[in-house]
Amino acid sequence: MLIRPSLKFINACYVLVLLMIVALSVYYAVDPTKRDLERWLFLLPVLLLFFTLFRHMQRRLEKITLSGDRLKYEAGLFSKSTRTVELEKVQDVRVEQSLTQRMFSIGDLSLETAGGTSRIAMASIDNPQDVADHILELARAQRTQPPSGDVSPRL
Repeated sequence: MLIRPSLKFINACYVLVLLMIVALSVYYAVDPTKRDLERWLFLLPVLLLFFTLFRHMQRRLEKITLSGDRLKYEAGLFSKSTRTVELEKVQDVRVEQSLTQRMFSIGDLSLETAGGTSRIAMASIDNPQDVADHILELARAQRTQPPSGDVSPRL
């Protein structure tokens, strides 16, 4: 299972940029004798587009992968951070949602693991409560599963 931050708001920003460009194009098409100062208005959607592209890239470079008995958290492009945790060590999964996040079925997920200061947090994921329940089920299954290997103690 692969968990990534939601792109709902990023996609909404792309639509907003497109609408702004169309609106400005229509505005100038109706009366092309606009002053040069008003042409600087096109800078606003361009700046919003760069901000949106930056946020999009940040969100695509962060992920949690659940495979077998491990949870792997990865973040970063040039300097990459990877953290691997055994699922049986996951002790607590927390979901936090603001009112706006609840309206769009997204939320923040944080995982507490056994040992020191071990918290893994990911902001704005889709259906966070379903993901949290799934992680807890996998962790519980790992704790109740007998240890792998056919080595039995000899007396």
